[in-house]
Amino acid sequence: MLVSCQESREEAMLRLVNEWNGKEIKFPSRSVFTIQGKDTVDFEFLHADYKVVTYIDSVGCTSCKLQLHRWKELVAEVDSLTGESVPFLFYFHPKDAKELRYLTRRDDFTYPVCFDEQDELNRLNQFPSDMTFQTLLLDKSNKVVAIGNPVLNPKVKELYVRLITGNEGTKSSTTQTQVSVSQTVVDFGKFPMQEKKEHRFALSNTGSNVLAVQDVITSCGCTKAEYSKEPVRPGGTLEVKVIYEADEPGRFNKSITVYCNAKESPLQLTIRGFAE
Repeated sequence: MLVSCQESREEAMLRLVNEWNGKEIKFPSRSVFTIQGKDTVDFEFLHADYKVVTYIDSVGCTSCKLQLHRWKELVAEVDSLTGESVPFLFYFHPKDAKELRYLTRRDDFTYPVCFDEQDELNRLNQFPSDMTFQTLLLDKSNKVVAIGNPVLNPKVKELYVRLITGNEGTKSSTTQTQVSVSQTVVDFGKFPMQEKKEHRFALSNTGSNVLAVQDVITSCGCTKAEYSKEPVRPGGTLEVKVIYEADEPGRFNKSITVYCNAKESPLQLTIRGFAE
């Protein structure tokens, strides 16, 4: 008889949160921050009341992990709320520093970044392997007060903003509805790499309250999603247009996560195929 005991994802997440909550993060004795890998900047962050630290390792697709356009939006939003008092610390451990420099220029990302080629930050702290938990909100003593990636999950973003601004009692509350998705997986089959592929996913509001989409997050920069932010009445339908432009040949399997006020949220959509 074989007996196996395995944590569920929810249990593993709870264990990680409990393990990291209150943990002090250690920083390398000297971290060099640059703009797009060229101009060195004097970046002071140790004495800030709050700071956001995100670490990107060298495993997998770097472009997919960075989500630089989303970080730009978040930094701008937090700066507007706090008067630019919360520093964002980007530590990238690159497998290819040249590629990282290209990506920061391509996305016009002008925030200071540390290209941690020796992986010193991770050596000091041993971050979880799951990129979801490689972003931390720290207090003035560099202790973890929240863990999770705010550009990949609007609920984590809401938590960060509430803690930073001190509005802990203003948790958002929305009336839930129900959503039906006729097709959650689309296979484009084989197609030329230069060909742009599109598909419209239909989200039907089958509940008794309006449907509102908070965010749609794609797993890769080569996949984009377009949708209306207008609420959808009961019985109505919202279309999420997904656009895929291959940046390299080969088989792909990309996920699109829809955060909304549905009981089933987040909704998981998938596109796959083979770009020749």
